[in-house]
Amino acid sequence: MAFRFEELKVWHFALRLCNEIDILVKTFPREELYSLCSQMKRAADSVVLNIAEGSTGQSIPEFKRFLGIGLRSAVEVVSCLFIAQTRKYINDNDFKKYYDEYEVLCKMITKLRGSM
Repeated sequence: MAFRFEELKVWHFALRLCNEIDILVKTFPREELYSLCSQMKRAADSVVLNIAEGSTGQSIPEFKRFLGIGLRSAVEVVSCLFIAQTRKYINDNDFKKYYDEYEVLCKMITKLRGSM
């Protein structure tokens, strides 16, 4: 593996989730394409991208800063899940599945930050 982020379990977990969110938002109404769909996809992608960017061999404080940005983006996805559930774009099972997955992801990011 050429890049440090490729070795991080948290990056792989976030990558899988961002791809699942991409599939999920394609089921939302068309009028949400440029609002909730876009926001949710960008937030999910941001988690993956910030983990990768922060791992580029910069200082530990800088990596922690990027992990913090990724963590906030993960929480943003959770907030989007609440909006989607409230608007009846996702059912309770999908909401719980992704809520639980993002809770695990947030814990993984927090644990990685704390281990530095």
